[in-house]
Amino acid sequence: MLDAPNDAAALDVSLDELLGALRAVAEPTRLRLLVLCSRGELTVSELAQILGQSQPRVSRHLKLMCEAGLLDRFREGSWVFYRLAVSGGASGLARHLVAACGERDPTMVLDLQRLAAIKRQRAERASAYFSENAPRWDSIRSLYIDEREVEAALIEIIGPVQPRDLLDIGTGTGRILEILGPRVGQALGIDMSREMLAVARVNLERAGAANGTVRLGDMYQLPLPDASFDAVVIHQVLHYADRPAIAIAEAARVLRPNGVLVVVDFAPHQLEYLRDEHAHRRLGFADLEVAEWCRAAALTPAAPIHLTGDPLTVVVWASYRPPALRPEAPLPAAVPEQVLQP
Repeated sequence: MLDAPNDAAALDVSLDELLGALRAVAEPTRLRLLVLCSRGELTVSELAQILGQSQPRVSRHLKLMCEAGLLDRFREGSWVFYRLAVSGGASGLARHLVAACGERDPTMVLDLQRLAAIKRQRAERASAYFSENAPRWDSIRSLYIDEREVEAALIEIIGPVQPRDLLDIGTGTGRILEILGPRVGQALGIDMSREMLAVARVNLERAGAANGTVRLGDMYQLPLPDASFDAVVIHQVLHYADRPAIAIAEAARVLRPNGVLVVVDFAPHQLEYLRDEHAHRRLGFADLEVAEWCRAAALTPAAPIHLTGDPLTVVVWASYRPPALRPEAPLPAAVPEQVLQP
């Protein structure tokens, strides 16, 4: 059974809204869609494949649930994604309904198995791409924007924090470790591709970056303890993620108080070929979307930095972990009452 949500206040909706949402989900296929969309952002074709139904039929079900406020819908070029609603009166109801659905139901078991297969296909496709392009990854990045501008922005943000240690998620060739390593005590790079890690190790050794290390790891489940880094960087990785909000939350988990998370990625664009030729899952991110994910992870976003390019614009989003709250010291028992008066 999924964990029951604790946001009972989110169920404060009008009677009409509540009845409308309940009518929208009171159908087997639509309830299955609700559970699937709680597991990540999915397209109509992926959902149709899981359910074994036609795309027009699935689209009609999704439309009803979006209108009821149970699902969010957003378009990126020719693709349309659906996910569990994150705000609005019916979003709390949606989470409660998902939590009430048992995972041992035979239909649900099959749905989740098919969803897992689709996610494996995504991961295999991305891994194959990284493996094929590992030796020329830096040259591919140079097609988008002059990396020196991005690196300068990173140094400007990271410098004042004076981090003892830094984590680079999706380190690729290890370039971020090379650039920021001299400004920190220890620098660790995490990547899912062994080929990329092999390239990064060669580059770090060539650069004499003795304080830089790399290891195999998943950005959704970092093999690291809570609050273990002063700075975390996610550089040109998020557009490959099918769960970007979870990746940001996991990065925030390992951040110490007063630490900084820096996300570097593209602003929204329409270059569809990046999906087909470079395995991009998302065609950029809006400032508001990234800020909402960071706030949900208990971080405080700063103003983004836009580095305009042709045709792509790179954005640098920095968010900070608030300082740890110190418990108030109890007043001494012998303090006279008049001392406490204003």
